Amino acid sequence: MSFFPKISFQYEVEEYLTKVFRNKELITALGTQEAENKYQSLLSHLSHPPRFTTVRVNTHLASVKHVKKLLFEEIQKQFKGLCVPVLEHPKLQDILLIPVIGPRRDLKKHASEVIVGAQCGYAVLRGAHVYVPGIVSTSRFMKAGDLVSVYSDIEGKCKRGAKEFDGVKVFLGNGISELSRSEIFSSTGPLKGLGIRMIEPVYLSPSFDNVLPSHLFLQNLPSVVVSHILNPQPGEKILDMCAAPGGKTTHLATLMHDQGEVIAMDKIANKVKKIKQNAELLQLNCIKAFCCDGTRALSTEKREDKQEGPPFLPESFDRILLDVPCSGMGQRPNMAYSSTLKEVTSYQPLQRKLFTVAVKLLKPGGVLVYSTCTITLSENEEQVAWALKTFPCLQLHPQEPHIGGEGMKGAGLSLDHLKLLQRFDPSAVPLQGMDINSLQDSREDDLISLANKDCIGFFIAKFIKLNSK
Repeated sequence: MSFFPKISFQYEVEEYLTKVFRNKELITALGTQEAENKYQSLLSHLSHPPRFTTVRVNTHLASVKHVKKLLFEEIQKQFKGLCVPVLEHPKLQDILLIPVIGPRRDLKKHASEVIVGAQCGYAVLRGAHVYVPGIVSTSRFMKAGDLVSVYSDIEGKCKRGAKEFDGVKVFLGNGISELSRSEIFSSTGPLKGLGIRMIEPVYLSPSFDNVLPSHLFLQNLPSVVVSHILNPQPGEKILDMCAAPGGKTTHLATLMHDQGEVIAMDKIANKVKKIKQNAELLQLNCIKAFCCDGTRALSTEKREDKQEGPPFLPESFDRILLDVPCSGMGQRPNMAYSSTLKEVTSYQPLQRKLFTVAVKLLKPGGVLVYSTCTITLSENEEQVAWALKTFPCLQLHPQEPHIGGEGMKGAGLSLDHLKLLQRFDPSAVPLQGMDINSLQDSREDDLISLANKDCIGFFIAKFIKLNSK
């Protein structure tokens, strides 16, 4: 049941992906029609939000039961008494799942329109209100307090300040304007703050603006799985090589009971600042964040005894999380992917440079977890095949918990190796909406199973380093 059009790509990228999802190994295993059906289903899923909002509880400060109670009360307030459950995950015991109601097809559209940028639009589909920087255009005479219909300019073609827009736009729901048109497009520069308060979104998800900020962290389900698979222990020295904005970093520190050391790196200073802010907000003291390009994190010379930050000596870390920069094609919702083929294919060499450094920084017996939020073979299974061939010291290892599907065929990996990988593929379940009646008729086990599958596209591989050679 597709509410939005399938995700669109630039022509070269579409050709590239079509070859990936029609590769010989896959066609031999599934047959041409089945492979094509899965691919088309994936494209439809990517343009729609996941059917659950996932929040991770900061168990360093509060119990899951306590936060669940507070969150349930907050959602009832936001949804005006509508009884939407808050579910605990049986295998990921620090997350809570909130079903998303929608798409709601019976919403009345208003004459006054607000156009927002694509990224703002995607945030609205996952529960956010509209903030002023995201607003591109409004109707000519819009005043504060007006009922407005909000649309996303998914192709980025609406001119800022336009009084009307006839291009491709997607309806996101209705809201109340907090400001007039003249205030939003003031000559003194863009305002900050709330622009449109959403009251009838197409997808009904809770807003987390200032909701239990030190107790909750909004995080996609597979991103939570990653930290559990790394399984850091109290007292260990952990490296998060590409850490911003710090969701996984803070999760690792929490799993270690804030005992040990979590080194977080990112090459952009503002992102490092965000990691530090998140660590402070969640009251985690074992995190040390540094501005560093991960490809330069390995030291070839003797370090000063008191030097805390990078570069680091070989074999310095017990466990390393390498959640690499990637093409991001698994993110949802996304209706128009704008990157060129050159950009898409630029990630594999960078990922290999980072991986090579990670292997050298890892102690013998240590654990390396590699992950991406994309769907390509080149950044996922091909990287595993390359790693096993390039580094004889590495062994692919079973993952616990194993919630996603096995790896995708096409990179020449054995069936045994594919079973050790986790590929989260939202096309594994039919694309359909959820209303309050179907939600109340559903068994909790079935909802959990659905949440495990209808998430973002994601990939995880876990390696053990056998020796230092």
